[in-house]
Order: sequence, then structure tokens, then C-alpha cells
Amino acid sequence: MKPHLAITMGDPAGIGPEIIVRACHHLKDRLAKGDLRLLVIGSNPSLFQARETLGIDIDIPEVSEDDENWPALACLQAGPEGEPIRPGVLSADAGRFAYLAVERGVRLAQAGRVQGIVTAPLNKEALNKAGYHYAGHTEMLAELTGSKGSVMMLAHENMRVSHLTTHVALKDVPARLTPQRLRFVIDRTEEALTALGLGRKRIAVAALNPHAGEGGLFGHEDDDVSVPTIATAVADGLDVVGPVPGDTVFVKLRAGQYDAVIAMYHDQGHVPVKLLGFNVNPETGKWEALSGVNITLGLPIVRTSVDHGTAFDIAGKNIANELSLVEAIDYAERLASARTA
Repeated sequence: MKPHLAITMGDPAGIGPEIIVRACHHLKDRLAKGDLRLLVIGSNPSLFQARETLGIDIDIPEVSEDDENWPALACLQAGPEGEPIRPGVLSADAGRFAYLAVERGVRLAQAGRVQGIVTAPLNKEALNKAGYHYAGHTEMLAELTGSKGSVMMLAHENMRVSHLTTHVALKDVPARLTPQRLRFVIDRTEEALTALGLGRKRIAVAALNPHAGEGGLFGHEDDDVSVPTIATAVADGLDVVGPVPGDTVFVKLRAGQYDAVIAMYHDQGHVPVKLLGFNVNPETGKWEALSGVNITLGLPIVRTSVDHGTAFDIAGKNIANELSLVEAIDYAERLASARTA
């Protein structure tokens, strides 16, 4: 049987409800055949309002957590409604729903009711305004699942980029490059490539310093930490190369020389993936669509996410694109199927 996936709405004042409705419509044939099963968790009124505003005729019945069998597509209210949530308006109530949806999704995944969760974007300010003090989804999921370590991987087409560090100051990155952390990221990346069904799993470790330190002229971290850690991984049978200078490693990844790259810090890994994933209209200078998936590795549950934010500026205007969410659903399905098998 196909995995059942939960889609958490994220901040219901953002574009989450809209892209969820669009994605469900995009996948309606698979849902009708029962080839795909989705449970939307969040604010049902926000979901239904988005469906009405978009004019999309798709049945999304409400269910309860205690129902024994859910239809292929259904929605579950994450918590009691409070103040009305308006598209594009930041509020504590919207932040509360963002947290409750993820909390319930994790609980259902741990209980085996769903085999993975796909998260729509949340707003960190609204989340903290509601009293949930997390830097984002990754930190929240780590605490809810009791995980001691996790890895962010961004994926777009053949660009798969894991991150040694994410939301830390640039000045703190060198101290986070340790043999233990680098090996943890290498192992989680190799596991993900296996789950995605890749025959070859060649991983390149990006250099921290320009020209991989140039023999110590520009820093010693690559020679002192990355080189011996990579050598140990290779001795253990893994296909790992590096450190490869950051100004060429992603070109080689794009060319298919590698199957994934481990970036040292947030922007080093995010920039190349988002540069390729964002579709920009050359006449207006505005991005019209994007593709790309955020995958959290190292958790006891499968979690993927869209690779964009809440986009309050376009929420409720019927112009948000669902492609990233559709891709996130596809990745979650593949990872959940591999884990189940």
C-alpha cells in the first residue's frame, strides 16, 4: 500500500492553504485512484477559504484523528480556531496553528498513522509571537522527535546539497566543522541517496576556505578536519571526494560528476540550488515559480518541505505556484516507501 503522507499547513496566513489546494488539484488523478494518500493538517477554514477563492472544485472531507480509515484526501483540524486569520496578516494565532499542525503530524507519524510529513512554510515571527521559540521547522522537529542531530538537504533536479551548518553566524562555522559532525552529515547523505534509489552515491565535500585553504595560506580547517575525515569514510567503503573548492564544486555537481555535495554553511549551499530553482520573468524581474525541496535527514520520521517562505505579499492573490510542494510530496513518497520497504 502506498504511504499516507501528512501535509502540515504552515502559517495559514501565508500561501500554504493556496499551494496545498493547488497541489491536491494537480495530483487529483492519483488521489482519485488511491495511488496517493494525503492528510492536510492545519486550519480547515483557511483551507476551505483558499479553495473557494481559487474556484477549485475538489472534495477535502474533514476527519478526526480517531477515525479508523481516512479517505485518500482529507483534512484534520490542528486545534481550536481563535481570531479570524486573514491572508498576509501576521498573527500569533496563525503561528499557533503552524506549531500545532507540525506537532500533530509528528505524533501521527510516530504512531504509524502517516509515513511521512510534508511541511508548508511557517513564519518565524508569528511562531515566536505565539510562544513557540524555534528558529524554524528543523529545530522544532528535532525537539518533537527527540533527535540529537539532523541535516538539511536541498534538492532541485540533480542538485542535492546537504549542509554541515545552517542557521548560525558565519564566524561560528569553522568551530562547527568537526570530524564527528562531518562524518554524521556524510553518513546521512549517503543514506538519503540510497533511499532515493541512486545506484551511484558519489558525495563531494565542499571546501570551507577559498581554494580549499591553498596549503594553509587561507586556513587550515580543510586540511586538518575534512581531509582525514573523508579518508576515513573512503576506507569504510563510501564514495566521497574532497574537499573541493566551493567555486567549482556545484558546477561539477550540475554536470553529474557527483550525486550530492556537502556545503559548509547556509549560503554556500542555498545559493546554487535557489539560483537554479527560481524561475524569474526577465521582463518584470519578478520570480514567477520555483522548484526545490528541503529534506530533513537524521530524523526518525520522513520530513520534506517546500523550499520557499510564507510569501505574505502574495497570500490570497491566487498567484502562488504549487510546484515546490508537488516535488516535496514526491520526495516524501519516495523516502517513505524506501523506509517502509
